[in-house]
Amino acid sequence: MVIFRRGLFFCLVFIAPMVFAQEPQFRPSRIESSHAIQAEAWQIVALANQARAEAGAGPLKWDAALATAAREHCLQMAAEGSIAHRYEGEPGLAKRAAQAGAHFSLVEENVAFGPDPAAIHEGWMRSPGHRENLLNPQVDRVGVAVVASRGAIYAVADYERAVPVLSPAQVESRVAALVKSGGVATLHDTAVARTACAMNHGFPHSSSGAKPQFIMRWQDAELNRLPRELAEKLSSGEFRQAAVGCCPAQNQEEAFTAYRLAVLLY
Repeated sequence: MVIFRRGLFFCLVFIAPMVFAQEPQFRPSRIESSHAIQAEAWQIVALANQARAEAGAGPLKWDAALATAAREHCLQMAAEGSIAHRYEGEPGLAKRAAQAGAHFSLVEENVAFGPDPAAIHEGWMRSPGHRENLLNPQVDRVGVAVVASRGAIYAVADYERAVPVLSPAQVESRVAALVKSGGVATLHDTAVARTACAMNHGFPHSSSGAKPQFIMRWQDAELNRLPRELAEKLSSGEFRQAAVGCCPAQNQEEAFTAYRLAVLLY
């Protein structure tokens, strides 16, 4: 019998020894980020990617930080003897993943207890909720942990839509490239735009006396597109220069990653 549960967390935009947990024997497996991936965990990933390919979804890449978060929770499940997404005193999925070093805009989790990886995968595929998590085309990274205990295995699969970790200058460079593709040159000085980014309304004072004719502030995890209103302004032909600034995200749950930006048009 396979017992499994599903969890889903979405946002717009320490392993401790356990007396009851026993690790399965390691077999030769792929290596990534200097950590051995358990053969059983990799089997779950391979089965998931096979199912995703058949469903037309992209493959999941291994994420070591997610795997760390999954392993911590899997050990907790084995110690408790039951399956759950959160135990008393334990952080929720998003916070666990962030504490392990993952950066994401969306995070999901499947957990299970069963005889082997194939049975667990089959159980998830037969459950609408678990299947939805596993085949979700929006997620692109996975971390899986497996712990043998009580004559079977506990399994945790954490899925995410990864967000690249970028410096403010890197964020500004990406957005500036989008602005330039809209036909407007960007200024090298980002100081005024960064000040504007940190403001909720109004225009910042500039020593040059130049006042922007339009300002757009937003925050998002995706940096491959501009807000529609800004794109329309750029294509209007009214503006010749733009300043791009990045600042810390506001009103953002700290577990999720997002970037806050301001673009000033002159």
